[in-house]
Amino acid sequence: MNMNINKKIETEQKLKLVCGKNHWQIDDINGYIPTITFSDGPLGVRKPYVLDGYGDGTAYPSIAYPSFQILANTWNLDLAERMGEALATDCVEKNIDILLAPGVNIKKHPLNGRNFEYFSEDPLLSGLFGYKYILGLQNNGVGACLKHFCANNLEYNRLQQSSEVDEITLKEIYYKPFKIACKAQPISIMCSYNKINSVYASENKIGFDYLRKECGFKGFIVSDWEAVRDRTKSLNAGLDLEMPFNKDSYEKLLKDYEEGKVNEESLNNSVNNILSAVENLQNLKSKHKNISLTQRLATAYDIACEGMVLLKNNNILPIINGSRISLFGCFAKATSNMLSGGGAAEVTWLDKQFNLEKLLTERGGYTVNYNQTFSLINSQNMLNVFETAEANDVSVICVGTGDKIEYESNDRETLKLPKIQERAIKAISKKSKKTVVIVFAGSPIDMSKWIDCVDAVIYSGFCGQEGGEALVDILSGVVNPSGKTSETFPISDEDIKYLEEQIDVDKTFYKDGILVGYRYYQTNQIKCMFPFGYGLSYSAFRYYNLRMIILNNEINLFFNVENQSNYDGKEIVQVYIKPIVCATLPHIKQLKKFQKKSISAHNSEIFNLILNIEDFIYYNSDTRSWKTEDGVYAVEIGSNCEFVNLSAKILLQNEKFEQIKE
Repeated sequence: MNMNINKKIETEQKLKLVCGKNHWQIDDINGYIPTITFSDGPLGVRKPYVLDGYGDGTAYPSIAYPSFQILANTWNLDLAERMGEALATDCVEKNIDILLAPGVNIKKHPLNGRNFEYFSEDPLLSGLFGYKYILGLQNNGVGACLKHFCANNLEYNRLQQSSEVDEITLKEIYYKPFKIACKAQPISIMCSYNKINSVYASENKIGFDYLRKECGFKGFIVSDWEAVRDRTKSLNAGLDLEMPFNKDSYEKLLKDYEEGKVNEESLNNSVNNILSAVENLQNLKSKHKNISLTQRLATAYDIACEGMVLLKNNNILPIINGSRISLFGCFAKATSNMLSGGGAAEVTWLDKQFNLEKLLTERGGYTVNYNQTFSLINSQNMLNVFETAEANDVSVICVGTGDKIEYESNDRETLKLPKIQERAIKAISKKSKKTVVIVFAGSPIDMSKWIDCVDAVIYSGFCGQEGGEALVDILSGVVNPSGKTSETFPISDEDIKYLEEQIDVDKTFYKDGILVGYRYYQTNQIKCMFPFGYGLSYSAFRYYNLRMIILNNEINLFFNVENQSNYDGKEIVQVYIKPIVCATLPHIKQLKKFQKKSISAHNSEIFNLILNIEDFIYYNSDTRSWKTEDGVYAVEIGSNCEFVNLSAKILLQNEKFEQIKE
């Protein structure tokens, strides 16, 4: 695209173009380019009825998909692509050109109130899910906006807080998911609110240069809404577009331009980046293929089925057909806000009710006695509750958080559930023959006070509007659970004190470096409630017969996994690498490959995963480059990061691999 207008108007139009038009649209420069409209909605489109504000509570109804933590718990990248494809149709129906998603920020701190919008504590898992989500969205005609760049890992004081991060940690952990996701060439990337090493993200030239030069990003960089402090500084640093339109900011930019403070080359680069992206958007639109409402709801259901995690099961699940169930808790008949986090990701559900009592009766074939018993904040009359629990075969207790506890601009105060919920679990479980707890939350929960009192726990997360159907199918055995945790579950608040100690009034010091999540627990041999990559199944799997073939300097891992049960199931295998004899590299175990496969009952499948030299590189801050280090490495294959089912050793020398026979 070339702007064919006279220079005086051209300059004015350029300055308008880089400042937005209103709350949700780019300036069309008097019809010269198509109107481009943004929308929130990583988990479902949140288009306000009126485009002159955030539209809190006044958005058009849309399909509510499971949250990103549930999507990541599937470990199924095809589902990420399907979710992007489905959301593209949701966007097209609402005339949305760019969806403000996906978010690939690392879950450094489990109390971050926005963690439900992000994939994982692991940069590889986060980046790959972001990559596939973008592919799905853009291959079906709608632009993606990858966010929030960068090191936005808490909501506390997010408008002023500075994330103090060393170069190695930035490159290996916090930049990495953006680099992986950029391979899908998102139309845009959004900067975060916070500072990075005392520089506002909207003025972070070092970071913007990284996106352009190292990640190969070709789209435009947009501010988070109202994240710009100084439009001239941010423009000169490489921020292409400020959103939403801010009259004062625009007028100051005009004045600065007249005074020669605006870098002409930066302005032209930003204009070209926006115009090129708009042109690419028009090309994307020709790719759109409508996905029916039924198909989109099926995608939401499939994600919920594969993303719920069975955390404990003392042979009580699936519940025997015809059982009498005592159902407790307000989350069993939940409103949509109870099953989602708050803020930009909250969705006004389509006409859909979450009613486990009805679904258990109709789909599960059970006799159900429902008693709300407790809400988030208070208990109801407990009369007859214990009698109900004693009289029936199984008690199912529904607990959780919702948008009053997990929401944008706020961090959780504790890993614990509200006290009334913990008390209810302990009291009811004492009277019940068998007890199942279902947890609806967007991040890890402290279960230490009650998990030993119950027979089974299902982590349903923020499961979206099809989550009820998925949950009942898991409880009844129609679906075999296959989700695994995409983040570590600490035992209690005591285990995350080290993270709290990093937070000052206006700075967060990333003293843990690359020891984020499971890396911290594994390296320091600290016990957690549930490790990264953990999840049970109704099937039992056996790993055996590891073979390693080095061909063309690639390590081909072949091994068998047998399903030893009567249930068809899906297993997620994980491959980790750990330096064990290296001159300088610490012995830190890191995820490098994973694969999910269906394995029918009493059968086995061969898994084949390939490691290459890229899986062994690390960032060297002295040379400011990616390198390998000669030495001996352990290759560990497991059903989660703690449990090693199979292992081997590799010698790496001069970027060549050799298996060490034992």
